Parts: sequence; structure tokens; C-alpha cells
Amino acid sequence: MMRILDWIEEILCIICPVVMTVLVFANVLSRYVFHNSLSFSEEITTYLFILLSLMGTAIAAKRRAHLGLSILTDAVSPMVRKILHVLGFAIGTLFSAALFYYGILMVINQYNLGMETSAMQWPEWIYATFVPFGAFFITIRFAQAVVQELRAEPQASKEEVDDL
Repeated sequence: MMRILDWIEEILCIICPVVMTVLVFANVLSRYVFHNSLSFSEEITTYLFILLSLMGTAIAAKRRAHLGLSILTDAVSPMVRKILHVLGFAIGTLFSAALFYYGILMVINQYNLGMETSAMQWPEWIYATFVPFGAFFITIRFAQAVVQELRAEPQASKEEVDDL
């Protein structure tokens, strides 16, 4: 199951920037050569950027590569550090689960209201599904980090190891 999630994350993180780059390049080319802009390119690029950001967040959670301020965790014992990490990952899980839940409500609301995008006049809910879709991946990855942290032995910080 996790390999399927890995594959989906990685494929989307490859496809999104490629499509975004092609669309922006085509729009620039169209503007300078044909003196006419491709109105849909900005819309699609913006929504793909949202999906890419959410997928990148999920991958960062999986790799534990989110930015963090380690001044506090470096100053405490390994057991307290473990508790702080579990707490941080649990908060990330709760936040992304809320994003998932409210993202679904947003999609349902946009569907019921019949909202359309400005440039392409497509149903807005199609693009809005990117939010709960990405939040699902983030929630899984933060929950996975909580479980891994709970199973791991408390580790000494880099500074503590250097002092030995």
C-alpha cells in the first residue's frame, strides 16, 4: 500500500512541474509570436501548483524533511525529544486531517453551487479535489511518522554525540 502511495506522490511531483513548464512556455510563446495569450494556462498552472505543493508536503513529511527549529529539541533529553517529535507529528496529522475534512466540504459546496472557473468555465470542484486529495496523503504520512517515532528508540542529538 505504501509503495502505491510513494508511486503516486512521485509521479505527480514529476508530472505537475513538467505540465506547468510546458503551459507557461506555450503561453509566453503565444503572447510573443501570435500576440494572443492562452487564458487557461494561468488557471491550470495555479491549480497544479497547489497539487504540487500538497504532494511535496506529503513527501517532506514522509522523509521528515520539514523545516524545524531544533534549538528546543537539542536542549532536552532524548526521551523528551521523542515526546516533542511525536507531539509535532500528531499536530501535523490533526491539521492535515482537518484540511482533508474541510476540503471535502469545500468540494461538495462548490459542486452544489455549480461554481465554474473563470477562464475555462470548468466546474470548480474538479480542481478543488486537489485539496482533500493532497491532504489525504499528508495525513497518511504524518500518521506514519507518529507510528515510526513511537516505535523508535530515543536518540541522542547531534550535539550530544559530538560531545562524547
